[in-house]
Amino acid sequence: MLTVQISHTQGQFDLNIAFQAPSGGVTSLYGPSGAGKTSIVQMVAGLLRPDEGYIAINDRCLYDSQKGINLPPEKRRIGYVFQEGRLFPHLSVRANLTYGMHRTPARHRFIDFDEVVALLGIDHLLARRPAGLSGGEKQRVAIGRALLTSPTMLLMDEPLASLDGARKAEVIPFIKDLGEHFSMPILYVSHEPGEILALATHVVVLKRGEVVDSGTPETFFDPYPPAYGDRQAAGF
Repeated sequence: MLTVQISHTQGQFDLNIAFQAPSGGVTSLYGPSGAGKTSIVQMVAGLLRPDEGYIAINDRCLYDSQKGINLPPEKRRIGYVFQEGRLFPHLSVRANLTYGMHRTPARHRFIDFDEVVALLGIDHLLARRPAGLSGGEKQRVAIGRALLTSPTMLLMDEPLASLDGARKAEVIPFIKDLGEHFSMPILYVSHEPGEILALATHVVVLKRGEVVDSGTPETFFDPYPPAYGDRQAAGF
């Protein structure tokens, strides 16, 4: 389980957040632009330091302002998938996948290369370079690279935002299987109710730097939205 209780001030924006995410499945952070979603993900990853608070994964403390604990990103064992795949263009798919894995100490590795390749359906891509991949294929490889670091959780910051509807439909089933298959929490940022309905088991709704509600996706969204959602849903 991910536990987040943090506060942070940046300029005139105040972030005061408290929520828990289940150990398995996908928890979505949902809200309008400027609600604080990416800031939360960056604080969990260790890329941005809160002013005060507490962050833990399965009782392993990552940040505690009162105790002076602030683990650096490389020691948090968190996988991060960005909007763009950010693959190394000069490396093959296989080399991209194993890049982070080789930097993870053997004692911490619990995710198998062949298992990830099979789950994401990318065996036929291993010899290619990123320039020869579709957008959906690049994102699957980026997800695989993050998984092969054997993280204790996965952060996904609008990973489908740059894809069209067909490519989103291609990638969504793979993301949906990850949390349960590897029994790790996934924190997923999205503006799109359609994505959240397809993927999430839990939703944390944000407005102006605060949690205003949480629950199952069906609590907030029409179960039959237009393709990938109407941003006016849930009051946005």
